[in-house]
Amino acid sequence: MARETTVDALVVGAGVGGIYSTHLLSSKGFNVKCIDMAGDVGGTWYWNRYPGAMSDTESYLYRYSWDKEDLTTYPWTHHYVYQPDILKYLQHVVAKYDLRKYMEFNCEMKTATWDEDSQRWRIVCSAGETILSRYLINALGLLCKANYPKIAGLNTFKGQLLHTATWDDSVKLDGKRIGVIGNGSTGVQVLTALAPTAGKLVSFQRNPQYSVPSGQGPVTPEYRANINARYNEIWENVFKSSVGFGVPESTRKTMEATPEERREAFQKVWDQGNGFRFMFSAFGDITTNIDANKEACEFIKSKIDEIVKDPRKANALKPTELYARRPLCDSGYYQIFNRDNVDIASLRETPIQEITAQGIKLSDGTIHELDVLIFATGFEAIEGSYMRVCIKGRDGETMQDHWKTGLKAYGSIACSGFPNMFIVSGPQGAFANFPPVIESEVRFIMKCIEYAEGETHHDQQTNGNVNGHRISNRGIVEVNPEAEQGWSDLCDSLVDGSVFTTTKSWIFGQNIEGRKANTNFFFGGLKAYLDWVQKETSTGFPGFSKR
Repeated sequence: MARETTVDALVVGAGVGGIYSTHLLSSKGFNVKCIDMAGDVGGTWYWNRYPGAMSDTESYLYRYSWDKEDLTTYPWTHHYVYQPDILKYLQHVVAKYDLRKYMEFNCEMKTATWDEDSQRWRIVCSAGETILSRYLINALGLLCKANYPKIAGLNTFKGQLLHTATWDDSVKLDGKRIGVIGNGSTGVQVLTALAPTAGKLVSFQRNPQYSVPSGQGPVTPEYRANINARYNEIWENVFKSSVGFGVPESTRKTMEATPEERREAFQKVWDQGNGFRFMFSAFGDITTNIDANKEACEFIKSKIDEIVKDPRKANALKPTELYARRPLCDSGYYQIFNRDNVDIASLRETPIQEITAQGIKLSDGTIHELDVLIFATGFEAIEGSYMRVCIKGRDGETMQDHWKTGLKAYGSIACSGFPNMFIVSGPQGAFANFPPVIESEVRFIMKCIEYAEGETHHDQQTNGNVNGHRISNRGIVEVNPEAEQGWSDLCDSLVDGSVFTTTKSWIFGQNIEGRKANTNFFFGGLKAYLDWVQKETSTGFPGFSKR
């Protein structure tokens, strides 16, 4: 017989956002359950196990800010953390706060339907379990559903086909002939990691991207001690910053500097490492002034010429667009193209005609014979996770219906027509370092739930007792349609004048063929987002209706 469980709050997803949501809700006394279709915690870092997988946020910030003792004692050895270390860290947090008892794995939400009569969400899971919950917190993940490009002959390939988002650890790659399609952050990482051991490695690139050194390497005890001593200051500055990456955010204008001064400033941040440092610390107008942006472009192109010895490869690696995608950093990416076993196919000159049983055939008839074909083509960002499930709100409207004219969510966390439902890492969240953005959104969600509850969650006016926890029927909040549209309009206005709009990328949902461009992020910065949240919560949640 199918199980039926009643809880105060259901968290769907056990990644960075789901773990923190579960922790906050349980610490406030809510009867909470967390489910995930994966076999364990980790979210993106559970699935993305490809060689070289690494955060592009420095180690001291790629963690939760709210446990000072853990910040200063949990070990990290390098400036950037690799996937296995991130997964271990998240498992550690779950163990430290005894959160696993709230979690169920290999359990996928299939449908979620709002029942107005009972004022609860009715969630049906893959194993047949039904969960009744007053609050539904979707932490399905910003980067979750793998994106496969539409290429003729994809299913005919007789070799091993892999996607970085659903990696198969059992596949042996040493000495193999490997092709990689995709050269964003993931593609750069996997190419750099595989180059030393591949028999042959070919990068198939349509739109080369700008990448700068990461500065990856071991940290000294003195470096770690300095970070520990400054953690309060560090996190205070993060939440007062625009991008939240712990880098200085310059206000200096690029074109007011002499050519020599510009070169010196770019060289300094190049040597220090980190993509966001390069984009925001040398000068303050690279993302808003095209002439300034072109100066950054020319500097990076000059570095490609310095590093890559083969002029053909160097030319194929040079982007033709502005420096206007999420900034990348690497640990020796351009250098790998000096290896005899590494080549690049410029799809600008010779597009892929089809995938064959033996490999990839280009438009000029060239066939690259491959043993392994890797898609590093990213995700159906944000909405992909929500399109694979059926979520029905008030009056039967689905998320697909709600977003058919464009993604939007008030403050990135709530949609009109979906009472008591919240989203972590939803559309139109702050374009900044993900961990502090996720923390900020989860805390905002918690404030919304507390607003809905008033004092009722802990008083004696309850309608039942489940597993020692009080279950109340009181407290329904829903964002107003006008407020949701107003937030979307604000996001649109903030992107005006930004160079990010000049290129097609996942930031605007344009990595998916045929998808209409949409403003998927709030470009006002993390501090501006937090200031807005403070105003919303301190003035009585004017964007929401409560009943």
